[in-house]
Amino acid sequence: MIIDLPSTTTSQVNSKLVHLREQGGATTLGRVLTLVIVTDDGAKTEDAIDAANDASREHPCRVIVVARGARKAAARLDAQIRVGGDAGASEVLVLRLYGALADAGASCVIPLLLPDAPVVAWWPFEAPARPADDPIGRLAQRRITDSAAERNPIKALEVRQKHYAEGDTDLAWTRLTLWRAVLAASLDLPPYEKVTDATVTGEADSPSTDLLAGWLAARLKVPVRRAKAANGQGIVSVALERKSGPVELLRPDGKVGTLTQPGQPARRVALQRREVRDCLSEELRRLDPDEPYEETLNALAKVVRGRTPVKTPTKAPPVADDTPVVTAATAEAVLSAKDSGEGKKTSAAKKPRATSSTKQPARASKGKP
Repeated sequence: MIIDLPSTTTSQVNSKLVHLREQGGATTLGRVLTLVIVTDDGAKTEDAIDAANDASREHPCRVIVVARGARKAAARLDAQIRVGGDAGASEVLVLRLYGALADAGASCVIPLLLPDAPVVAWWPFEAPARPADDPIGRLAQRRITDSAAERNPIKALEVRQKHYAEGDTDLAWTRLTLWRAVLAASLDLPPYEKVTDATVTGEADSPSTDLLAGWLAARLKVPVRRAKAANGQGIVSVALERKSGPVELLRPDGKVGTLTQPGQPARRVALQRREVRDCLSEELRRLDPDEPYEETLNALAKVVRGRTPVKTPTKAPPVADDTPVVTAATAEAVLSAKDSGEGKKTSAAKKPRATSSTKQPARASKGKP
């Protein structure tokens, strides 16, 4: 159900919510947080709402969309309330702000926040240079941006690095979860040799490629080169050099990767490019500071950028028919174990201990592709 409230106030929006709750019997007792989406009013606004609705099925929440309209118009608030099937497992409040109100989103959001519930702010497209200093950002425990969705992704990532504050994160980092998991798992296989250097290849404007290179530099403490791919989308390949030969993870088609290393059969890995809704759901699983992301941003300065494009193969190496596909669930479980326990004590550059193949991670935690 969608209810429009043109030229309204936040008090009237709250009153309408209470009326709908009494009329329909719905309550907000199951809401675990308030998600505030900040964007300019336009065609892409619905894409962000759809992603939030899907994420709300895992994290029931109140979604407040601050859609900033024309600044030259008269000051006006047009609200829209969505409940039921039009709001996923949440209730969606769309606030379209015009004129002077366009820059006063925080004052309109505060009366609509759920009491005693954490607040997460999300800028799905253009984000402020300092999200932590933004009026809405100051209300939030977590602040989510997306460098890949901005006009100049690499420049946006540099701004995120310069103005990082605890609670900041980026969906370009979240897209690395599966890549990180597969690479961490590959170093747990024999031979247990130290990585001497690494090369990460991807599109020139892929911030995820830069972040993956920074993560390897932070964890392995070795020289890492960031190269430009002549073909392919996003991250195309990663090569970790060791004495016995390289560990290579290649994804030429943006869907399925192939992991090859000396003494092991080639393995197919599920590396489908992740949707925004999946990345948002992962980010809402935790509200504490993302320390691996902070370490990665700090290590970006150590990454050497290649000048000449690297030609990557358009086809992956052949794989035996009986070789199993490493699924996303398997990869995330491996990375969870790394981040929650052993990963804090031992970097990927150190020789890992031989452990039982049946050992399961103690608890799940967050990581990112």
